[in-house]
Amino acid sequence: MTSMKKIKLHWQILIAILFGIGFGYLFTDSVKYITWIGDVFIRMLKMIIIPLIFSSIISGVSSIQGGREFGKLTFKTWLYYISSSLAAILTGLVLVNLIQPGVGAQIGFTEDVSKFKSNNSSFSDILMNIIPTNILKASVEEQMLSLIFFAMFIGFFINRIPNEHYRNLLKDFANATFELMMKITRFIIKITPFGVFAILAGIVAKNVDNLYEIFSRLGLYSVTVLGALAFHFLITLPLYLRLFGKVKPYHHIKSLSSALLTAFSTCSSSATLPVTMDNLRKNSGVSNKITSFVMPLGATVNMDGTALYECVAAIFIAQAYGIELSVMEQIIIVLTSLLASIGAAGIPMAGFFMLTIILNAVGLPLEGVGLILAVDRILDMFRTCTNTFSDSVGTVIIANSEGEKLKDSIYGFKDIGLTDNEED
Repeated sequence: MTSMKKIKLHWQILIAILFGIGFGYLFTDSVKYITWIGDVFIRMLKMIIIPLIFSSIISGVSSIQGGREFGKLTFKTWLYYISSSLAAILTGLVLVNLIQPGVGAQIGFTEDVSKFKSNNSSFSDILMNIIPTNILKASVEEQMLSLIFFAMFIGFFINRIPNEHYRNLLKDFANATFELMMKITRFIIKITPFGVFAILAGIVAKNVDNLYEIFSRLGLYSVTVLGALAFHFLITLPLYLRLFGKVKPYHHIKSLSSALLTAFSTCSSSATLPVTMDNLRKNSGVSNKITSFVMPLGATVNMDGTALYECVAAIFIAQAYGIELSVMEQIIIVLTSLLASIGAAGIPMAGFFMLTIILNAVGLPLEGVGLILAVDRILDMFRTCTNTFSDSVGTVIIANSEGEKLKDSIYGFKDIGLTDNEED
């Protein structure tokens, strides 16, 4: 146990990923005995998501002095989210039109999509549903946008309470609750390698028999999605970091390594949120005020990888069915992908369900999702990793714009070492 503690957490997770893939491939029949470990890990992360988001938003917003500062921070946050998501979508749009992976695709190779119903939610519906009619119902149904809206309201109006004693009491309670959630988070983080091992073993064991068939038939589509995600992850977002965050991309990625590996294995940006926030605070030195405000919102509405994937998937389906899309229809796909990604939940395959909105918008056949269902879970790992990375980039950029001094390690001047296993 002592030797494990000497290994940095991100290396522990990487080792767990490799062992999980190997175990799932070699001992397929025995995986059923360890999958409960992954289930327990995911349930523990989900257990703290709502109290963590709620307390962090209230803590972050209540620490912002004045409505003008709150409005400025909100504007910066949304400006980054929209611009980065749009950049991701345009990357996917260019690549899918250049490679044209759907041309000549075998439409007969489809999965059953009877469980997927058409999602007819409009953008106005998404906006209206942000305001909760019942906060308890919103919590039970994990309506994150509604919870964030209500938490921001509470945090904003705490500063409007005239009685200083009551005002400070509520702030202290929110801060104490948030610190408690982060303490629980660090306890859960310690078992991350075991959870990741079990999750990856289960995924590999489930798909081991048809991996070759999947990638031989959907190889070009997979290459298109992965290529676009790689460009956004390795080129676009690092440029954002360099130009607007004034940090060295490599050092930022290194400081977020455990969060990125957790996102890759869990396929859930919401479940990864506690790990990401912990990395940003301890490894990067971003303040509680910025992290608590930007990250929960980003994990809910900023889905660069999902938006990119939805655009590529919709055009791939059109190409496979021989449907010629006009320039205007492709613009509709771009805009709808942006809006649908905002409404997507931070859970596995959420983008897949939101894809039906885009297909409806341009009149594409809903059964076309069956073409990509087989390979979706594997691609979901990479797009969730991109989602999480984009959220962290936005947080660092906004922290820099607010004049915060980040740790030397993220600037690259001095390697002070990462503190994944550090105790407070």
